[in-house]
Amino acid sequence: MLSLPHHIDIRVNPEVVHDTEGLKKAIIQHLDIPSSDLLDFKILKRSIDARARQIKFQLRIAYYVRGEEVNWPLLPAKKYQHVNEQSPKVIVVGSGPAGLYAALKLLEKGLKPIVIERGKEVRARRRDLAKINKEHLVNPESNYCFGEGGAGTYSDGKLYTRSGHKKAIKEVLEIFVEHGASEDILVDAHTHIGTNKLPNIITKMRETILEFGGEIHFNSKLTDFIIDKNRLTGVEINQNLTIYAEACILATGHSARDIFYLLHDRNIKIEFKTFAMGVRVEHPQSLIDQIQYKKPERGEYLPPSAY
Repeated sequence: MLSLPHHIDIRVNPEVVHDTEGLKKAIIQHLDIPSSDLLDFKILKRSIDARARQIKFQLRIAYYVRGEEVNWPLLPAKKYQHVNEQSPKVIVVGSGPAGLYAALKLLEKGLKPIVIERGKEVRARRRDLAKINKEHLVNPESNYCFGEGGAGTYSDGKLYTRSGHKKAIKEVLEIFVEHGASEDILVDAHTHIGTNKLPNIITKMRETILEFGGEIHFNSKLTDFIIDKNRLTGVEINQNLTIYAEACILATGHSARDIFYLLHDRNIKIEFKTFAMGVRVEHPQSLIDQIQYKKPERGEYLPPSAY
């Protein structure tokens, strides 16, 4: 019978986290067992406690001991189904996080996603963003808000949610890892993919959707809904192309104001929700580190502190 790993919670100094032998020693000391009895271990969760003057890492450790078979659980492989023209079709409007994940979930269910995106693919967006920053020229369909990957692709890379649904959050992070993100995002309390890494991950998500038979159309703006007998049967693209499907998922983000007007004009009910409005404030990383860690410099063992 395969053994499941044991778990402990320990607190260690920052330098110990980066020293495998030092961490092993801390685990052995905590368990009060001989060194030879600890077969293997992994960090499951990692967070920083900077409330006291002596900063500590809070770790949840999984481990195996002598006499047990080491059998680390693998990340569950997503079971995407191959779809084709005969499969039920669902139009997904928008290729931000919501649209991409919707398309992947549809493939799990054996439904053919047809993703339409008003902007460009993630690499081509970069040239349009350069024009904004250097020449102050804005492409209304390809900018920081619109294009593959959504609004956060070229502006941050942090992962944050107010949801308390741990299983769903874990599944989202695992899909990121499946497509090239570091496994550290499964461990760290404040997960951060990084803007420099996100375009490659988004590209691999697109490749998965296409590999299993989904479609993705860029430079394709939703301009109307096709409604027959009070039922949506398709959408109009760029005022000249019609795509039919069994259902439509709107994953347009908060910046696509024209979609709200279109829904209103077509007498389609929209449910409002509360929203937050604010300003972006930037501070030097060194200042945030000083405030968080209460020291002039964070040193080599502490990560950049989170806002």
